[in-house]
Amino acid sequence: MSKPTPALVFVAVLLLASLACSSGGVATPDPGLINTMVAQTLSAIQIQSAVPGIPATSTGTVTALPTSTPEPPTPSPTITLTLAPVFTATPSVPLISVSVPTNCRVGPGRAYDRVGALLVGEFAEVFGRDLGGNYWYIRNPDNSSGFCWLWGEYATLAGNTQVLPVFTPPPTPTPAPAFVADYSGLEACAGTGWWVEIRLENTGGLTFRSILLAVADTTSNTTVSLSDNKFTNVNGCSSSDSRNTLIPGEKMIVSSPVFSYDPTGHNFRATITLCSDINVNGTCITRIVEFKP
Repeated sequence: MSKPTPALVFVAVLLLASLACSSGGVATPDPGLINTMVAQTLSAIQIQSAVPGIPATSTGTVTALPTSTPEPPTPSPTITLTLAPVFTATPSVPLISVSVPTNCRVGPGRAYDRVGALLVGEFAEVFGRDLGGNYWYIRNPDNSSGFCWLWGEYATLAGNTQVLPVFTPPPTPTPAPAFVADYSGLEACAGTGWWVEIRLENTGGLTFRSILLAVADTTSNTTVSLSDNKFTNVNGCSSSDSRNTLIPGEKMIVSSPVFSYDPTGHNFRATITLCSDINVNGTCITRIVEFKP
């Protein structure tokens, strides 16, 4: 508790002294008045010594006010650091390479025209696939502004191919007939005669089912010919080999009708017509070969 200040004690003493004196002699102090003044003085002392802002009770005791707990400071926002993306070697667009040079076509199949090729050591971007997953739709290695279909037999892919769309290929082009022909040799059989042999290769998209062959000896002005629904190769005097069709990509040797004389050293012109239907009908195409046995 705080002690009474000297100034207040001095004031109390003066009051007591003034009461003790009178104009004519010594007066007897009134005990009740003195007690009242002392109580008032002590009350004033207590008020002066009280803690500011804390009221005193009627009995002179100090009632403590509730102590408020200060609010904790608002924490600063936590800064979350975002790590930079880790570099990955997986390309955003899948890439394709091949172990064998592979043609790239306008559609997924050999029936479509070739427009480029992916070579060993090259890479191309992949943008789609066919329904069967056998062909990949890529940027044309020979034309960066174009696209083509690559057979996946010898291909290796890098990247996520699961998200690639499935593209509907263009309609299959109408197959065109084509073949190449050249002179293969001259054969003979004693008592039968001589004949020339022509090597054929179907390089188009149609299957051939009939043949018209005319071989002219321009030196002796002699011509022999045949029309057949099969392709026959006569092997000397003993045997022959025949086929009913000549499919795309297939090769075969066909024999001409026989000459009754030895035409060695003569000039020849062979006219070969192949057709898609029997009896030299359907789609037909003709080649001419000149040679000298």
